[in-house]
Amino acid sequence: MDSPRPEATSSTPRVLVVDDERPLAHMVGSYLVRAGYTVSEAYTGPDAVSLARELDPDVIVLDLGLPGLDGIEVCRQVRTFSDCYVLMLTARGDEVDRIVGLTVGADDYITKPFSARELVARVQAVLRRPRRDTGAVGGGNGPSEEPPRVFGELSIDPAGRSVTVGGQPVALTRTEFDILDVLSARPRYAFSRRQLIDEVWDIAWVGDEHIVDVHIGHIRRKLGDDPAAPRYIETVRGIGYRMGRG
Repeated sequence: MDSPRPEATSSTPRVLVVDDERPLAHMVGSYLVRAGYTVSEAYTGPDAVSLARELDPDVIVLDLGLPGLDGIEVCRQVRTFSDCYVLMLTARGDEVDRIVGLTVGADDYITKPFSARELVARVQAVLRRPRRDTGAVGGGNGPSEEPPRVFGELSIDPAGRSVTVGGQPVALTRTEFDILDVLSARPRYAFSRRQLIDEVWDIAWVGDEHIVDVHIGHIRRKLGDDPAAPRYIETVRGIGYRMGRG
């Protein structure tokens, strides 16, 4: 377990690189340092969880195959105390690996082998997205410049970045909230997967667009929304998704 390389400042984004292949972790870390980030490294699952709790990173670059705890379990545990962005690394092209990673709260994935520049670009893309007002998953009741958007029992506070259903708070990851925010801002508009990726991830994002479906499924589960008879997020056949009336 390594401490941050450069001296951290409050304005320097913090990235935790987790990979049991130390040369790869060092290479990725060096590129991120050159890009202006404060970088820490961990090489086992338990160390990754410990450092994530200690350092409160903005992004975790997380390998799937780790000793002690695998990347899936690391992500699951991190999600209990942090809403940092999680970029999952997998050495396999297996779709199941990616889906499972996203289901436990990863925001994005990248498949090995990858170029360091591609990974840095992904990190830069997620850090261009807004950070929550609070540091906890599902938190935030900051001053709202816009009234909450209400869809039946679902209430979305864009400024406070909080969501409730029937008055009960719903814990969403940043990516999940961002998708719901985009959909609810234009409730009668049917968004394609590509449009949601452009809005939430980045226009330069390249990968399997079905990443959107996995996140939508996770949001629906948390909202208690039955995909067969949705109240909140409707599937528009042949196009994508739109907000329902609740």
